[in-house]
Amino acid sequence: MYDTLVIGAGPAGMTAALYAARSNLKVGLLEQGAPGGQMNNTADIENYPGFDLISGPELSMKMFDPLEKLGVEHLYGIVTTIQDLGQSKLVKTMDGEFEAKTVILATGAKHRLLQVPGEDTYASRGVSYCAVCDGAFFRDQDLLVVGGGDSAVEEALFLTRFAKSVTIVHRRDQLRAQKLLQDRALANEKINFIWDSVVKEIKGNDVKVTSVDIENVKTGQVTNHAFAGVFIYIGLDPVSQMVADLQMTDDNGWIPTDDKMATKVPGIFAIGDVRQKDLRQITTAVGDGATAGISAYHYLTEHN
Repeated sequence: MYDTLVIGAGPAGMTAALYAARSNLKVGLLEQGAPGGQMNNTADIENYPGFDLISGPELSMKMFDPLEKLGVEHLYGIVTTIQDLGQSKLVKTMDGEFEAKTVILATGAKHRLLQVPGEDTYASRGVSYCAVCDGAFFRDQDLLVVGGGDSAVEEALFLTRFAKSVTIVHRRDQLRAQKLLQDRALANEKINFIWDSVVKEIKGNDVKVTSVDIENVKTGQVTNHAFAGVFIYIGLDPVSQMVADLQMTDDNGWIPTDDKMATKVPGIFAIGDVRQKDLRQITTAVGDGATAGISAYHYLTEHN
């Protein structure tokens, strides 16, 4: 029986575990991969206070190291369902079960799919959702980045380290990314743009991606362009299916909370990218985590 079980070891989850452990709670940190979550897929982080520049994996380990010293138990498992037993919560995974008095959901979000022909066919054969993971495989080749937000532009800039050229295709006539990133992309000689357009089909041979059909949303004209790789950044979907039976999400799967990170189910808190909010950054995730760790402590104090 844990006082608090944190599900997800991204920046939100690790911070929640830190604050809960410092409140002298018995804390479990349940994760299905390496600590850090999506930070591990980020090459350069420039907007985290205290660091001019730090890699995602390095920041992940700096956040994780203190947890072991505080006695946080690092657990592995893929969560399937969470049941509310009243005084405790039962967390079921594919390999076993855990029981906790409170649960902090830090399960994050996953990359949204284009859902166009060829996307599944060429996954890991030219279609990617992680420039840091796969960019080096495309040296001196022409690449396509789909999207216009911060992630799309950041990854496009990163890909210019390897690619011959990078083209950003966006359904609008201007980027949505923050101004600093827009300026960098527009000034980069390796980056080109296809505006007011969407991907219709990803094509290739028996081995890899060779081209992409792109449709102009204003004219309806479809043109074919040669690309060796397609990197997709069109948004996020919450990882909240494990609480579907608890009816605590909105229509899109995001989890609403109050300012204490409490959900509609007493004893369950939600933080980070899975939470219903406008800004999803490492800094906001850390803030959510600190609040939830303390809120879990106060909840247990009030109910014991």
